[in-house]
Amino acid sequence: MSFASILRKSASSFAPVASRLAQGGRRHYHYALVTAINNSNLSHKQFISPLVPYFHYSSASKKSSSDESLVRVIDSEIQCAAESDDHERVEEVPSGFPFEILDNPGVQTVTLKRTYQDEDIHVEVHMPNLVTGEDEDDDNGDEDGEKASQSSIPLVVNVSKKSGPSLEFSCTAYPDEIAIDSLIVKQPENSEDQIAYEGPDFHDLDENLQKAFHKYLEIRGIKPSTTNFLHEYMINKDSREYLVWLKKLKEFVEA
Repeated sequence: MSFASILRKSASSFAPVASRLAQGGRRHYHYALVTAINNSNLSHKQFISPLVPYFHYSSASKKSSSDESLVRVIDSEIQCAAESDDHERVEEVPSGFPFEILDNPGVQTVTLKRTYQDEDIHVEVHMPNLVTGEDEDDDNGDEDGEKASQSSIPLVVNVSKKSGPSLEFSCTAYPDEIAIDSLIVKQPENSEDQIAYEGPDFHDLDENLQKAFHKYLEIRGIKPSTTNFLHEYMINKDSREYLVWLKKLKEFVEA
């Protein structure tokens, strides 16, 4: 018998056995898969195919649900902010107000400009530090405790001339009072390898010198009548900027 004939005979005798094994293997796999599904109490809808499970709570759906929840919270906050009258109120500039107001939307500071004799005066007004009155009992009754219980606005006042150095005051404006926190002499040239001497702490200066600098600023327009108006102005600006900020947040989350 030739070798080819032997191969054909062997193959024909093996084919029925292979077929039975394959059928038995399929029946065994099918039975195991159905048993696993029944034991897990899973419906057929939870499977895309017998081999690929389908999970209903995917990471994408969780993210979408989380974003929708965040948008609802932002919407609620927008509604509360919109109900406040502060964001719509326009403070009328009082007569005799000595500064030009530069107020750019989206910026948390307001710039004041004016000239006084041969000086250029720039004032950077920051958002107010609001006090609700809840912590008023924590102070010791001294001057620092009284200031801590009052709302205030930070100011940076720069007084410069045509050339040469300028004076920069860091101030805190309280109702009917302005405190000078520091005073430095700024040189027009900036040196990276040298640290300029900025003088002593302002409160360590002679009392008469402190009073003289308060008068110096008052003459240039930094006085309680100016800062009291700025306090209300900045409260309204804070409300407007907050509402716009919330709307931008919502647009980003929804995008």
